[in-house]
Amino acid sequence: MKTTPLRLAVFCLAAILVTVTMVGACSDNVAPRCILPADCILQTGDVVFRRGSGVTSRTVIALDQKGEYSHVGIVVDSAGVKMVVHAVPGEPDFEGDPDRVKMDTPETFFSSFYAQLGEVCRPKDFLSAVRAAEEALKVYRRHTLFDHDYDDSDTTRMYCTELVVHAFRKAGVELVGEERHRVNVPILEVECMFPSDLLNSDYLESVAGKFH
Repeated sequence: MKTTPLRLAVFCLAAILVTVTMVGACSDNVAPRCILPADCILQTGDVVFRRGSGVTSRTVIALDQKGEYSHVGIVVDSAGVKMVVHAVPGEPDFEGDPDRVKMDTPETFFSSFYAQLGEVCRPKDFLSAVRAAEEALKVYRRHTLFDHDYDDSDTTRMYCTELVVHAFRKAGVELVGEERHRVNVPILEVECMFPSDLLNSDYLESVAGKFH
């Protein structure tokens, strides 16, 4: 599905509204904090979920009526440091930074600036989890852009759920089935996966849930 100027404008508007919302939240002189519990030790391959308060997050929750989280990433080992690789729109690191697959610290991923609610799920097989994390790092290192068409049949661009599913598939694990959610709204008509599909996977076990 081609990205039309109208859809681009809508996504840009959503990004602006998210920024305004965040700025407004920080204007109350409340410093952002990490909502991840201090006693939660992340492992390579952990799948991490969050829900924010911005327009994009609220849109995902509205579309996925069974879901509690609007975004998902995977924990990787980057030179001995635990980081989170995730595909996200509207979070540029610098002026002109395109929407893309990013690698952030857990403290940034779970910052109250972006997250109101979070959860950590652990794969049942550690070796597959490590391989999946390595695949996610490859996606990050090839500077993969965010997929605004939400087309998981094309891995040249990726959205958040697609990235995690792709990484585990390359590691030999299918986290979700073939079923997709049909989204049919005036500006977007796609079939996609939601974070709730991962949260409900039998392959993942929650090790820290619903923290805020």
